[in-house]
Amino acid sequence: MTSQSGRSLDIWPILATGLLAFIACRETINRKVEEPESAQPAQVATARPVEARGDLAADEKATIELFRAASPSVVYITSLRRRMRTWFDVRDVPQGTGSGFIWDAQGRVVTNFHVIRDADSAQVTLADQTTVPARFVGAAPDKDLAVLQITVEGNQKLQPIIVGTSHDLQVGQKVFAIGNPFGLDHTLTTGIVSALGRTIEAENGRTIKGSIQTDAAINPGNSGGPLLDSAGRLIGINTAIASPTGASVGIGFAVPVDVVSKTVPQLIEHGRVIRPQLGVVLVDDRITARLGIDGVLIQEVQEGSAASEAGLRETYRDEYGRLVVGDVITNVGTEPVHSVDDLLGALERHNIGDRVELGITRGRQSLKVTVRLQAPE
Repeated sequence: MTSQSGRSLDIWPILATGLLAFIACRETINRKVEEPESAQPAQVATARPVEARGDLAADEKATIELFRAASPSVVYITSLRRRMRTWFDVRDVPQGTGSGFIWDAQGRVVTNFHVIRDADSAQVTLADQTTVPARFVGAAPDKDLAVLQITVEGNQKLQPIIVGTSHDLQVGQKVFAIGNPFGLDHTLTTGIVSALGRTIEAENGRTIKGSIQTDAAINPGNSGGPLLDSAGRLIGINTAIASPTGASVGIGFAVPVDVVSKTVPQLIEHGRVIRPQLGVVLVDDRITARLGIDGVLIQEVQEGSAASEAGLRETYRDEYGRLVVGDVITNVGTEPVHSVDDLLGALERHNIGDRVELGITRGRQSLKVTVRLQAPE
């Protein structure tokens, strides 16, 4: 190579020197990677020692025992609807899920009516994960209660739930809910009785009075599962939540067990609730309200009925077409009546054949009439 001054420039010694320096640097790096420095000792990892926790607290032991004893009675319910995919392919597909519990050793299962509403069939999964078909026995939509029947094979035994009472509950008592929220079977949540005497609406618009409010977490899928007291006894059926999101916000409601204990035997025996009746047809509450009447107006008294024997009077039009208002029921015993729902609820607390005193308004008079309740026709 020749420079601008015309002198010859030999670059090969320079290139050789650079190449040797590069090779030496690379070997130094490789040695550092392959040969750890003896100045840094190897790190030895050891497990942390486990600290003994001691015995469980008394309330923890009680909760664990309660769940162990009660959970075998709780079941997982899948409601099914029949779908026709083709003319030759008809299948039962899951419609929804919920909870329930074993009522007796004969295989009756109690749940909410809305869990199996509109279902063509249902399946029940037991605590040991055995799944069996269920047969519909009966329902009380205005109590949001239903009864299913299952049959187990072999020597498998069913464990009925322990039944308690709800009339003596107190706000602040501990409660325990077991169910299948979001399909997570046998989930235990705890809380207290937050309030008593709440009113919730059933599937058919009737009200369920005397319901239990609790802050135990209740979520979709818990419906139909048991609410238990600290003795592991059934005190209610988890039925509804108050929530702007559809998930638990700490306000759940349960149908009290005293209602369940009175209703379920009738569903088993008759498939429906047999209510004591007066033998009357009642005017719709909206019409009664437009007439400015507080109470339940009798539209018609059925011939030969208990109401007819007691002398109750019906509503009619006179010969001039003027409306003659019949008797207005204002009380059943000491219980005030403002609507048809109030009257039906008050009568349901009695039995067929009971004699009840009705407070009525007849024109400008306030009267007391005793009626012997009759069976439905």
